[in-house]
Amino acid sequence: MGEELGRWAEPGLLVLTSLAEGPKHGYAITMDIAAQADVTLGPGTLYAALQRLEERGLIEGLPVQGRRRPYRLTAAGAAELAGQAQRMRRLATLSLDRLRVRPA
Repeated sequence: MGEELGRWAEPGLLVLTSLAEGPKHGYAITMDIAAQADVTLGPGTLYAALQRLEERGLIEGLPVQGRRRPYRLTAAGAAELAGQAQRMRRLATLSLDRLRVRPA
């Protein structure tokens, strides 16, 4: 895909990253993102990102379990996440090189 995720890029990338570990429902995604990225996504932001990612075929909903619906990364979602991560890595490396900052 390679196209930008638009203004939802940060929540979308956080959700894709969380789901790269395996299927999760909304609350588990929120808790994972909070623990790993120190970012709290509100319910409106989370569910808007889930809807947008699902519409684009980057994630898919699984059958409801009790009151919770888990989601999982699709092959297209994994490819998009890998591409975005590579671009972010290149930009971070370039930025640090130009600032003459070396990784610890």
